[in-house]
Amino acid sequence: MNLIIDVGNTSVKIAVFQVDELLEKVTCSLEEFEINFENLLKKYPRISKSIVSSVGLLSNLQLDTIKKRLHVLVLNAEIPLPFINDYKTPHTLGVDRIALVSAAVKKYPNQNILIIDAGTCVTYDFITNQNQYLGGAISPGIRLRYTSLNNLTANLPLLTKEVPEMIIGNTTNSAIHSGVIYGVLFEIDGVIQTYKEKYSDLTVILTGGDINFLSKQLKSSIFAHSNFLLEGLNHILQYNSNE
Repeated sequence: MNLIIDVGNTSVKIAVFQVDELLEKVTCSLEEFEINFENLLKKYPRISKSIVSSVGLLSNLQLDTIKKRLHVLVLNAEIPLPFINDYKTPHTLGVDRIALVSAAVKKYPNQNILIIDAGTCVTYDFITNQNQYLGGAISPGIRLRYTSLNNLTANLPLLTKEVPEMIIGNTTNSAIHSGVIYGVLFEIDGVIQTYKEKYSDLTVILTGGDINFLSKQLKSSIFAHSNFLLEGLNHILQYNSNE
């Protein structure tokens, strides 16, 4: 059994996999990590290997706690990956994006794939049907856009995400909702269409924290995967276990 640990910007996800099957997933704060880690080890005593992906602030002490109990693979750009990484600055490529691409090549082999991760940022990652990762794009996510409008202006309020009733905002609040939500939707649809002009057989995957909110609004045909990053981390761990 594998224990998958994904330390994000706002929370920690811990998942247990039996080969490719997700048995359990826990989402918690960084402060609650160790107790949830210990509980899962007690519940699944056959766990022997773990992978850690951290874009957040996992401390050395917390990492040492994992290493004392399990064989641990810490994800970085230097470990063997199940795809050809043609990113010009591979050491700057985020571990979350590496995991998403790994999930894509596992689930959709030999396809041109655009992975869209709608979380704190909206990331776009493209891999060819020849298993070559070329790169993509990074833009502000929904929450970042709302926060930026509030932080970087004198009078605009901080709002929570809400689908606008129409594109023409007739109040300041409705104008912000229109600008943020339609801005993200038009951006995503526009990026997809631009890729499809070059790759007509494109497979599009949507994942991330805002997946449910956005998937209902998008015009483009997509595959929505809520646990895609965890599946990618599990695939990387299996790939390195077989090396």
